[in-house]
Amino acid sequence: MKTILSYLKPYRLSIIFIFILVGTRAVLTLLLPLILGLLINEGIGLAEGASPDTFKIFLYSGYMLIASLLSIIITVGSGYMETTISSKFAKTLRRDYYLKVQQFSLTEVDDFSIASLITRSTNDIRQLQMNVNTMLRLIILQPVFAAGAIIFSIVQQPTLSMVLIASISALIFMIAIVFSIVLPRFEKVQLLVDKLNQVIRENLSGLRVVRAFNTQKVQENKIKKAAKDSMDLNIFVNRVLTVMFPVMSIIMGVTSVVIIYLGNEYFLGVVDGFDPGGLIALQQYSMQAILAFMFLSFTFIMIPRALISARRVAEVLNRNIEIKDSETVYELPETFKGEITFHDVSFQYQDAPQPILKNISFTAKANQTTAFIGSTGSGKSTLIHLIPRFYDVSRGSITIDGIDIREMKQHDLHQLIGYVPQQGILFSGSIKKNILFGQDITDEKGMEQAATIAQAKPFIESFEGQYDYMIAQGGKNVSGGQRQCLSIARAIAKKPRIYIFDDSFSALDYQTDQALRQALSQEIKSTKLIVAQRINSIKDADQIVVLEQGIIVGIGTHESLLKDNQVYQEIASSQLSKEELSRSANHNKDQKINRLVQCVAAFKVWDILKKPKILKAP
Repeated sequence: MKTILSYLKPYRLSIIFIFILVGTRAVLTLLLPLILGLLINEGIGLAEGASPDTFKIFLYSGYMLIASLLSIIITVGSGYMETTISSKFAKTLRRDYYLKVQQFSLTEVDDFSIASLITRSTNDIRQLQMNVNTMLRLIILQPVFAAGAIIFSIVQQPTLSMVLIASISALIFMIAIVFSIVLPRFEKVQLLVDKLNQVIRENLSGLRVVRAFNTQKVQENKIKKAAKDSMDLNIFVNRVLTVMFPVMSIIMGVTSVVIIYLGNEYFLGVVDGFDPGGLIALQQYSMQAILAFMFLSFTFIMIPRALISARRVAEVLNRNIEIKDSETVYELPETFKGEITFHDVSFQYQDAPQPILKNISFTAKANQTTAFIGSTGSGKSTLIHLIPRFYDVSRGSITIDGIDIREMKQHDLHQLIGYVPQQGILFSGSIKKNILFGQDITDEKGMEQAATIAQAKPFIESFEGQYDYMIAQGGKNVSGGQRQCLSIARAIAKKPRIYIFDDSFSALDYQTDQALRQALSQEIKSTKLIVAQRINSIKDADQIVVLEQGIIVGIGTHESLLKDNQVYQEIASSQLSKEELSRSANHNKDQKINRLVQCVAAFKVWDILKKPKILKAP
């Protein structure tokens, strides 16, 4: 809670001023029954021995009017300030929350889950905003009302005020019982909101799969169960809370009746000196006191909910970032080659029984293409996620041009990398904004060049508006292959030193795949890392790393691995035809013959060079 309250510190002077205004409003409101009693007794002349006095009627009526007008002005002014402060508080809190989540690695996101992070940033912060707005108004107003009404009632008539004290005691006892039942269930309400959000999000994001497998009924039952659990708990909480209102109304009505009854002339001996004005004032004060406790009970109900929301938001804000910049960071040189080296790297997910990657060592040379291939679950994507520090290595180190990536600023590291995920991710907006994502939007030449290399230009020019064509959220109005091409174009437009393609060619047809690889080879002179399932996508790579169960089982070119590596041979035999395999084998033989001829030729030249010189006869 301290974390959340710290966001109110910049407004502490304004809050103190609001408390002064609210306290003044409470005092003015408390004066109204007292003035009303004087009006009845002295103005109208209902008190014993008094006669009507027109001047005092107008005088006390004027006092009541002035008090009411001042109270209205203060209410409007304080209400404006309360709304402004609560809105600014929520704005700052939501901004810092978003910035914190932006710093999260995939580890933190996995711990909280996306559904929970969304609920905390929307529902929980909204709850806090509403509570701050309400608390600024009620936290001073209602206690002053309650205490002031009790004090004024005791001053008016000490004997009859005991009725009010007894009513308030019964009210507090009932509120305590209700809270003991309701409070433990408030946190469950928020957790059920998380669950409902998650189920609905899964159903909407996987709508195509749900329909393809005809599991609408299954998903419907899931949502029904989550909604029913939330409904049952909310109904129970609201039923218990609803009981408070009629009971409070009964207590209020009984208190009013008892005060009027005991104020009857029959009991004047008990309450000697009691007059009609005092009776009306006491009745008004009793109503104000009971209403104040009713509103205080609302406040007590809101506080636990606010505490739960505050704790959930504070969990995110106070979460330690596992991947952060080192205290001493290297300033990257202006000329950066982009050579990546893994030094005995191992990686293990949190709570995982064993490492995903074990003893990984290799070098991806600058301006060359290094590809990764292996069976499902072999750790290919995990390996390349370590380079931009989506996760940090558990053991070993990764260096770029000899500099440990943990000793670089993350901003500088990410500036070096152009990353293309497995599933092409597009943002709502024009194609131009997607390709030049976060870059100079006027660089149209670089944009068109990137689209040409990524093989996106032909279909872009077929769209109405071409580069101004609007992409729907998530790229739903383009095909999977087109999303991948646009994602690749976005990475190329960045012009980084290192490209990471995480199985980014899987949705492309063979012709586009081949054209794209050829364009990348000819136009892009940077370090390229490619994760692929298809051998045809990587067979021209300078180096292929074969992974099996998180271990490197082979490194080499396509031809060398096809000859010597069993795992690579199995993958090749499952993807390539016999003709392609035989062509690769013949290509190997041709290369051997060429190398032999070169060796022989070199050997003959060497022999000639080694011939002894003919000595001339003396």
